[in-house]
Amino acid sequence: MPGYWPHTDDEVDAMLGFLGLSSLQDLYDAVPEALRLAGPLDLAPGVPEPDVQAHLEDLAAANRPVGRDLVCFAGGGAYDHHLPAVTAALAGRSEFVTSYTPYQAEVAQGVLQAIFEFQTLVARLADVDVANASLYDGAAAVCEAVNLAAGATGRQDVWVSQGLNPSWRQVLGTLAAGTGHRLVDVPLASGLTAWPGADPAAAPAALVVAYPNYLGCLEDLAQARAACDATGALLVVAFDPIAAGVLRSPGSWGADVVVGEGQALGLPLAFGGPYLGLFACRAEHVRRLPGRLVGETVDGAGRRSFVTTLRTREQDIRREKATSNVCTNQTLMAVTAAVQLGWLGPSGLAEVATRCAQGTRYCRDALLALDGVEPLVDAPVLREFAVRLPLAADVAVERLAGEGFLAGIALGPEHAPGGDGLLVAVTERRTRREIDAFVAALDKAVR
Repeated sequence: MPGYWPHTDDEVDAMLGFLGLSSLQDLYDAVPEALRLAGPLDLAPGVPEPDVQAHLEDLAAANRPVGRDLVCFAGGGAYDHHLPAVTAALAGRSEFVTSYTPYQAEVAQGVLQAIFEFQTLVARLADVDVANASLYDGAAAVCEAVNLAAGATGRQDVWVSQGLNPSWRQVLGTLAAGTGHRLVDVPLASGLTAWPGADPAAAPAALVVAYPNYLGCLEDLAQARAACDATGALLVVAFDPIAAGVLRSPGSWGADVVVGEGQALGLPLAFGGPYLGLFACRAEHVRRLPGRLVGETVDGAGRRSFVTTLRTREQDIRREKATSNVCTNQTLMAVTAAVQLGWLGPSGLAEVATRCAQGTRYCRDALLALDGVEPLVDAPVLREFAVRLPLAADVAVERLAGEGFLAGIALGPEHAPGGDGLLVAVTERRTRREIDAFVAALDKAVR
């Protein structure tokens, strides 16, 4: 086989024998055939480096990035917010960009303090006692919250609102296939979660609800809290950190665990990542907190200092006692989010959320004034909303792309059975002129 191959035939045979397989092909049987490489890559031999770079640039030019070619009205978990120059300048300093995992506290005080400040800010946003140093993304945070709840309650059933991001629910389903968690989908009624009555015979470990939910609707968390009180479950709230600027906090509603996606806190869309998982909980669950936690202490001279603490992951203790196998955190993204939150402050965050809400109201009213466009649901919304179109939503999205707009997300059959549901998001970046042009383009597209 051409190229570098690190394993000898004897090593490969030993591995296959240990696994009880007869060939490497058997090893890859779990990979769908459509995803397997059927032959060698179609590359010409010996192409000069400038030619390769020119070819890559041609491929990159085929992309239509938001901000340059497309005005973004899409959301669904990743949003086109303003990225202040100060955030990139501070978070991009070499001290942060080049820093490594802060195992040696004596040489990592700056990074440890930055993470500590991030934890403090997230805990205040969520309004619970403690936050960790971050996770990989929002989906990973939901999975870890379910693990925490199952460990705390000794139960396996988890009630998951269908208003949770569908991609996150898919990841949660993958987790459950390996852990044995039994996921119970709780449907939406008029855009809000219709929690079932208490059933002592099927008491769940947790209720998982988004706030706002995937359709942009503002859930009544009092109903979720009441269901938890009746069943002894933990309340897991997947919150939006931007909406937290104006909404009542998850902690004040009685959330036990608060998770979220931190992309909106100073991170670009970046074709899907790297992003930032937010995780916070009440103090009683701190010893089940996943991943890394930075704590404040004093050194030998009595000076304020920072260390990693309560390291309950399997990298640091015996695996059978570990409560998490997450062995790292998104340090650079967490620092960026901390800088962004520090730059905005409470009033700035509230202003961003308010401008999103105002733009959303203006855009929604204008779209619903078009012939054939109707609300998918009527529940209150903040930054995102769903409408029903007089044609397939994916067709409308394609047509709007030709007019210079990333129109939104075509909703799947779970949320819009007819295929005509479009999820639209409006951030503070969208001007009235852009919204008016978007509405006009959609009016043209649906005729």
